[in-house]
Formats: sequence, structure tokens, C-alpha cells
Amino acid sequence: MLWFILIALVAFVAAFYVWMNARAERDSSNPDTGSAMVEFGRAFPDEAIRALHSTIDGKAIFLRLHDGKAGFIRSHGTHYVCHVIHPDKLRVNSSESGQGLIVHFPDFAYLDNSFEFRTAAEAAEVSLWLLGSFSPKSELDAPVEERAATQTTD
Repeated sequence: MLWFILIALVAFVAAFYVWMNARAERDSSNPDTGSAMVEFGRAFPDEAIRALHSTIDGKAIFLRLHDGKAGFIRSHGTHYVCHVIHPDKLRVNSSESGQGLIVHFPDFAYLDNSFEFRTAAEAAEVSLWLLGSFSPKSELDAPVEERAATQTTD
């Protein structure tokens, strides 16, 4: 009877080990955007996320933040590397496919990579975020004096 319990216990532990490894493999190959955003919020609680685009493989997420900066989340399995990007701190080039970006982070060279998006429009929008050219403010948000100075009369 003791041998039967011992064999059953070993079989249970082996099955549990295999099941947990399969689950970890599935999680590492399919990163979760929601948990990545939660981790970014923990790392940078004062940054509000306005929009995001993830790469085709889902391992990188680019964020547009509320104050003109951009955010970057890189997935390493179930762990995430989060950065706030200032426009003057990186170089961006278009990839040969036209649907991606080649990004060089001088301060974080280990993050340098080519990132492919679903469409060329997504890649273009993300490049505007990264370079600080995306201006979410409209002309209506400008002060009255500034609008009057920019208007011309015929």
C-alpha cells in the first residue's frame, strides 16, 4: 500500500511539473497587453496612457503618453521592461518592409531592434510618437492671443 501511495505521489508531482512548464511556455509565447499596461502603470504611476500599438509578435508595445512623451514595453516571457522615451533620446528609421521601424536607444542599447507592425500607418504613427512630432493639441486649445497672431487678414 505504501508503494502505491509513493508512486501516485511521484506521478502527481511529475504531471504538475509538466503542466506548469507547458503553461509557462504558452505565456511566454503569447504576451498579454493588459498585464503589460498594468506593469507600466506600476513603474510609472504618473504617466497616463493615451494610445498603444503592439508589434506583430506581441513582444513590444509602444505607448503614447499624455504629455507628448512615448512609452515602451518589452516582454520577456511574463516579465516586462518598461521605459519612458524622450524624443531626443533615440533614432528611428523605417524598415525595408515599410511596415516596421528600426529603433536605436542610445541609453539602452540592449533594446535596439527592428519592430514590425500590422500596417504601415501604425508604424508611421508610432514613429511620430517616438520623435515627438505627434501633436494631440488642436488649434482650439491655443490661447486667444496666439490664435489671433496666427490668423491673417486679406
